[in-house]
Amino acid sequence: MTTTDHEQIHDAVKERYGAAAQAAQASCCGATSEAEAELFGAGLYDESETATLPDAAVAASLGCGNPTLLADLRPGETVLDLGSGGGIDVLLSARRVAPDGKAYGLDMTPEMLELARRNQAEAGVTNAEFLLGTIEEVPLPDSSVDVIISNCVVNLSPDKDAVIAEAFRVLRPGGRLAISDIVVRLELPERIRTLMGLWTGCVAGALVDTDYEAKLRRAGFVDVTITPTQVYGREDVARLAGELVPRLPENLTAEDVEEAVDLLAGNVMSAFVRAAKP
Repeated sequence: MTTTDHEQIHDAVKERYGAAAQAAQASCCGATSEAEAELFGAGLYDESETATLPDAAVAASLGCGNPTLLADLRPGETVLDLGSGGGIDVLLSARRVAPDGKAYGLDMTPEMLELARRNQAEAGVTNAEFLLGTIEEVPLPDSSVDVIISNCVVNLSPDKDAVIAEAFRVLRPGGRLAISDIVVRLELPERIRTLMGLWTGCVAGALVDTDYEAKLRRAGFVDVTITPTQVYGREDVARLAGELVPRLPENLTAEDVEEAVDLLAGNVMSAFVRAAKP
């Protein structure tokens, strides 16, 4: 994949999540479509967790899991959320690691950072900080965090190896990775991966589960596990992919979308991804 390809994917993701941030602020509807909200974003957090958070923080959650529970956060730890969006996982993490711990949120979308900082102020959370940057180049020093979390974001990156290497770099020895992500069970044809709508919808950018595990181990991680939490059937995938047809590029057709749906049915899933730095 070329630098231009990387930039195009980043631009597509920025556009989509910038729109989601504006929607969350305007109408408390963070997802860009009802189908997407139902498929990836519904019912991930217990009401007791979100009751004290701003509505916009909850509305802007477009994740596929609840990594704050997955990470088993402890008071005093430093946490980094890769692709922090409207800040829901950062704010929840900050409360879990208080009073002496800290939570960082990293996002490349200015609109999401603005929303997250507004949510932080409204929630009165003082031990959190939101940073502008990409998950391929984390603006933090080596060995500076105890836990890395992420919620359905790594799959959006055009350079997974860079993300994993950066995660390993900023973790302290003994630190842990605990993320929710979308994974697939088979490789997608290249033409399907060029669908920008699928990239930004958490599907075409997803790694094959065995490749994901291999990349983590090559980077130096140990105790790697990938645990499926929900497998998506044909109806689920078709509902999301059907929205792509009106905006397909000239070299792709509705038949290509149907092929993607056939390939992905029963082969795309939300999963918990865990690993540790020795």
